[in-house]
Amino acid sequence: MIELRQAALEILATTDAQIKVSRVFQLFDEYQRQLIALDLTSALNALDLVLPGRPLKPELVLPKLVPKRRMDTLEGRAGLLHSLAHIEFNAMNLALDAIWRFPDMPKEYYEDWLKVAKEEAYHFSLIDEHLHALGFSYGDFPAHNSLWEMVERTTDSVIARMALVPRTMEARGLDAVPAICDRFKQIKESRAVEILEIILNDEIGHVLIGNRWFNFLCDKDRLSPIATYRELAIQYRAPILKAPFNMEARQQAGFTSEELSLLGS
Repeated sequence: MIELRQAALEILATTDAQIKVSRVFQLFDEYQRQLIALDLTSALNALDLVLPGRPLKPELVLPKLVPKRRMDTLEGRAGLLHSLAHIEFNAMNLALDAIWRFPDMPKEYYEDWLKVAKEEAYHFSLIDEHLHALGFSYGDFPAHNSLWEMVERTTDSVIARMALVPRTMEARGLDAVPAICDRFKQIKESRAVEILEIILNDEIGHVLIGNRWFNFLCDKDRLSPIATYRELAIQYRAPILKAPFNMEARQQAGFTSEELSLLGS
C-alpha cells in the first residue's frame, strides 16, 4: 500500500506543475478512500532529491526585481495573477513538505496538511486556468521565492515551521488579498474576484491549521506561545510584520486577542 508521507515527498519532487496538481488531487482522494497508509514515525530521506520540484520557468529573481503590475494593461493584470499563481504553487509545495518532513506528529496533523495541499493545488489550477483564458501561462513572468526560503530555514523544527510559515508568511495573504480583490473589482474583472474570494476563505482555514499545531506544540512543551513566537521570529529571521492587518480574518484564523494587539510591535 502507498504510504502518505513518502508519496508527499515524491510529489514534492515532481517538476511538472500540472502533474503535481493532478497527483495531489489523487493522493487526497485515495487517502479519503482509505487506500493510503500513514506511517507517523519514519524519518524519510530526501538526499537524492531536488526540493521542491519546479518547472524551468518562472525565472526566480529577488523580490525588488519583480516588475510592478499595472492594472490598466492586460499584461499587468496577468502579471499580478501570475504572482498569485506562484504563491499558490509554493503553498502547495510547503504543505507537502510539512507532511513528509516532520515525523511523530498526531495523525490529524498529516490529514490537515493534506487538505491544505489539495486546496492550494485547487487555487493554483483556478488561477492558471484564468491566466490561460487571458492568453498567458504560469512561467511567463519572473517570480520571487520568499515563501519557500522561509520553508527552507525551518527544515529543522516543526514548531518553527508552524510559527513562521502559516502563521507569518501565509497570514500576510489574509492582509493582502482583500486589497488585490478591490483592484480587480474596480475594473470589473469578475472571475478574478471570484477566485480571490475562494482563496481568502480557504486561507483563513490554512492559517487556523498553523495556529492549531503551533499551539499544540507549545502546550506539549509548556511554552508561552507569544514568547516562543518572538524567539523563533528572531532566530529564523522572520520578516517584520507591518500594517495594514486584516484583523477580522486573523481572528477567524485563530489568533488570540493578545496576539492581535501585539501585531507590528
